[in-house]
Amino acid sequence: MLDLAQYAKDVAQNARQASTSLATITGDQKLNWLRICAQQLVSRTSEIVEQNSIDIAAGEAKQLSSAMLDRLRLTPERIQSLANSIVEVGQLADPVGEIIESCKRPNGLLITKVRVPLGVVFFIYESRPNVTVDAAALCVKSGNAVILRGGSEAFHSNTILYDVLKQSLNEAGLPENAVQLVETTDRAAVGEFLKRGDLIDVTIPRGGRSLIERVSREATMPVIKHFDGICHVYIDGSADQQMALDITINSKCHRPGVCNAAETLLIHKDAAARFWPQLATELQKNGVELRCCVDSIRGVERGKVATDEDFATEYLDLILSVKIVDSIEAASEHIRQFGSGHTEAIVTKDLESAEYFQANVDSSAVMINASTRFNDGGEFGLGAEIGISTDKFHARGPCGPREIMSYKYVVHGAGQIR
Repeated sequence: MLDLAQYAKDVAQNARQASTSLATITGDQKLNWLRICAQQLVSRTSEIVEQNSIDIAAGEAKQLSSAMLDRLRLTPERIQSLANSIVEVGQLADPVGEIIESCKRPNGLLITKVRVPLGVVFFIYESRPNVTVDAAALCVKSGNAVILRGGSEAFHSNTILYDVLKQSLNEAGLPENAVQLVETTDRAAVGEFLKRGDLIDVTIPRGGRSLIERVSREATMPVIKHFDGICHVYIDGSADQQMALDITINSKCHRPGVCNAAETLLIHKDAAARFWPQLATELQKNGVELRCCVDSIRGVERGKVATDEDFATEYLDLILSVKIVDSIEAASEHIRQFGSGHTEAIVTKDLESAEYFQANVDSSAVMINASTRFNDGGEFGLGAEIGISTDKFHARGPCGPREIMSYKYVVHGAGQIR
């Protein structure tokens, strides 16, 4: 029987040693590794899809929702996109050693603030196997070793992707233990890793509320939380009808099983009077189940009455809560009460409304006349992201290479004493 405590210690020690080696790896070496990795992903596509199909079949047997199966699925097109994204990460400017700011003091000391890796990252995530590769790319790019703990539902997919990562690290001459996969599905293993605050610098959980609450409760190291994505689209009274329709449909239906998909639609009463019935019809044509307030359910076929629990739920499915509001102030208050601090969008022609919304809505990203689906590392020019942090300190929003780094002060003198 596997000794989980010893296993966690051994993996964490290997990661710590690798993180020390990574400190001297150049940006060109990292780019070379990511290019090799991208090539291997593409060349091994059929093998990856075959292993992924085992996880898909198991998910279907467990009656996972269509949205959850979509999160789990790897296709040749998605594998190619994944390969492209990690090359983009490699082509970003190397953040290790970057001078953030500097100044020269009256006594002649040159003070520089320099970006440095965090060290060892323990990353826990669910469902989406593409995250295995994204997280590895981002962590090594930023000089961090990473320990990956994926969900059991993606075990076969994660295992084959880890094999690609490990082989490409070896081929590129980078330390093999820069990326490690927790190769047991025993949930107790997570607890053992969370005890290793002596060897692991930060834990990043990406998954459901119960996972993140457990990690926050048990971790002996700092935690960067990727919490619920209870995202809102607010349609202001002045909104253009077609724009409102396009943004709402895209935010909800493009990929309903991801964290930046809209879960609640708030619509000003003036806009609702103009086109809510047409918007409701279009949403239902796209397979969306509507859970409506008492005002918005009028005239909606097959609608259900929404409860407070609905407005506080991240569906990750083709379900949308709907509420008609009297004002932008009421919309903002609703978001404060039920939102998770992830992504909110406003559709408006009115500059004052846009300014009010961005100033009064406290989330990691506020979209003005754009879909919530754009709150994404790739779309923000980060190449990818290890998660979308809903914390309000250190890292917030999509976490690219710089968001999983710290800094130190380097002081140059000429013999000064105090």
